[in-house]
Amino acid sequence: MELILKKDVQNLGFKDDVVTVKNGYGRNFLIPQGFAQLATPSAKKVLAENLKQRAHKEAKVVADAKALAETLKAIEIKITAKAGGEKLFGSITNIDIAAALANAGQEIDRKFITSGIVKRTGKYTASVRLHRDVIVELAYEIVAEKA
Repeated sequence: MELILKKDVQNLGFKDDVVTVKNGYGRNFLIPQGFAQLATPSAKKVLAENLKQRAHKEAKVVADAKALAETLKAIEIKITAKAGGEKLFGSITNIDIAAALANAGQEIDRKFITSGIVKRTGKYTASVRLHRDVIVELAYEIVAEKA
């Protein structure tokens, strides 16, 4: 079954992508939830026209995302956490990274930050998706809180 996505769907595609899914997934989940519509020939023509009109606006958005990526690469992030030796009491997640970026002056939604759950001090990297074409690797360091 071919569908046109109306919204970004994780592990499937981005808005306005034409995707092929199994019939049940499309009919029972994607279409009723408003995530997709059927990819009929007329819907594909409308989509092509919309994408053509949106192309030059998209170029400006990508340029802004690349500029933001360069500023993010320049930021050094140090997250302090309570630790016993090298092991943390608790963990560091993308929520903590988003808060550290906010303290540095860059508001990034935590949904766009991908990092594993970190439970030890040290240097790590997280990937930040600023745009579907612009993904930046962000280095950060976790240090033990001094008493």
